[in-house]
Amino acid sequence: MRHRNVNKILDRKKGPRKALLRGLATNLILYEKIKTTDGKARAMKGQVEKLITKGKPNNLVARRYLLKTLYSKNAVKKVLEVLSPRYLDRKGGYLRITKLKQRQGDGANMVLIEFV
Repeated sequence: MRHRNVNKILDRKKGPRKALLRGLATNLILYEKIKTTDGKARAMKGQVEKLITKGKPNNLVARRYLLKTLYSKNAVKKVLEVLSPRYLDRKGGYLRITKLKQRQGDGANMVLIEFV
């Protein structure tokens, strides 16, 4: 039974799902906004907000955690030097999800996820 399990499965097994969310998070950090499906954006939002919060101290522990989580060193550098100082006085809610039209091919709900 899946009582109180809240993580999204996204029709993938654990390894591919984790890789997908890591790739989306890395791209969101590098480009500051991406267009994706609604389910993927909602699954990724909490992870990216936790990464920004972890990067606020800007110490070695935070750098190693981000290097373990993100694929690109440039993304880690951007979190520590640009994004975390930008949201230093903010307690959370760093991302905004805006609904777009449905995708032409399969009718999936598309959204734009971006930093506030």
